[in-house]
Amino acid sequence: MYNPMYNMMRLRSNRPLLGAAVALAVAAMAPVLARDQDSKSSLVAKELTAALDGAKLESIAASDPARPGEFVAALYIPGGQLLVVSAKYSAPTLLVDKIGKKEYREVYMDLHSASVAGTKIFIQDQQADGLAPKADNDMPGDGWEEGTKSVAFEGAKKAKMTDAEYDKAFADADARYAKVLSLLLAQLKKSGT
Repeated sequence: MYNPMYNMMRLRSNRPLLGAAVALAVAAMAPVLARDQDSKSSLVAKELTAALDGAKLESIAASDPARPGEFVAALYIPGGQLLVVSAKYSAPTLLVDKIGKKEYREVYMDLHSASVAGTKIFIQDQQADGLAPKADNDMPGDGWEEGTKSVAFEGAKKAKMTDAEYDKAFADADARYAKVLSLLLAQLKKSGT
């Protein structure tokens, strides 16, 4: 025998389960969505790595036109990491010449090992996809080193920071990283390689 009241009651009793299932699905997707939405460097990193793949390059370097004597360089490990350095160099004409000759790996090595003290920024983009506020699963977090300070983006607790300090450190690092990647991408497009 058909009882419409029974069917309505049964449907209503399943609503909490449906709501919980939807909430669980949204919560599971939140880290993935937050990673791309929160990162200014994500799109630029993906564009740069695609361009490096297309040009079959594993390194790129450029001067920073806004900061005379400062250079940026990246070492790309396809399917893996993007290691990026930004620093002042005491013999800028030497690096300008190397960039002109497309000796990008040498520029990277020079900046990494012989930059002007206190000017170096080193970024470890673990998945070559832009900085992420927190690592996925068991992956190591992206890293940011500037002078004597370093942050592994694996969460505020691991970084021994308050949430506000951690969020600010991430936002500042991500914005600067996006600018550095933009310089490298512009150099890659300009050089035609």
